[in-house]
Amino acid sequence: MHRALLALPLLLAPLPALAQRTDEQLWLAANASLPVADKARVTLESIGRFSDRAGGFFHSEFGAIGSVTVAKGVEIAAGYRHVEDWDHGRALPNEERLRQIVTFTPGKGFATRLRLEQRFNSSGGGVGVRFRPQLRFTLPLADKGPALFATHEDFINLNDTRWGQRSGYERMRNAIGITVPLARRLSTDIGYLNQYRFGRGRARDQMDHAFTLSLSLTLDGIFSGHHGDVD
Repeated sequence: MHRALLALPLLLAPLPALAQRTDEQLWLAANASLPVADKARVTLESIGRFSDRAGGFFHSEFGAIGSVTVAKGVEIAAGYRHVEDWDHGRALPNEERLRQIVTFTPGKGFATRLRLEQRFNSSGGGVGVRFRPQLRFTLPLADKGPALFATHEDFINLNDTRWGQRSGYERMRNAIGITVPLARRLSTDIGYLNQYRFGRGRARDQMDHAFTLSLSLTLDGIFSGHHGDVD
């Protein structure tokens, strides 16, 4: 198993396309999860991203999501995010997203997340529908200690819109990293993410190399006896 994990970096980067564009990025995230009922919780989320090609800070997301465990290893969730983008300081059209998620955790370190999104863009009418399946593998290194993780996620657009979404397979994300507990209810994920976006028409493919850092605060146990993971 350890040999397989050491080989993951070789598998994460897709084969380079001719004349593809590349970008180096920094992705930051923070979220806080709070139980609101038995087997139910609300998570507040924030994301900020920096890009060399876009001239610094270029992407932000703020939102919330509610989730319920409906069976052993099965969780359903729904939420909202507000998304903004910039290019060298110039504001681009913003986006509102509705999300529905089903997560399966069969055990042995594997988890599957199925996410459906409805995207509303300020630059034009139409609702973009997007499907984002993700597979995650986690390998604990010690009991209640650090854990290695690897993920693969696909982005599949299900329709066309007037503001620019085009149906079809849009991009993939592959990541590796480590989860480190910082305190009883606080942990951090540190990793590398490779995003490969397939060009449409005459556009070139693009590969992004991102250093990722996220903080997760779990308030379980403060207001109730419920304990759970942070998505």
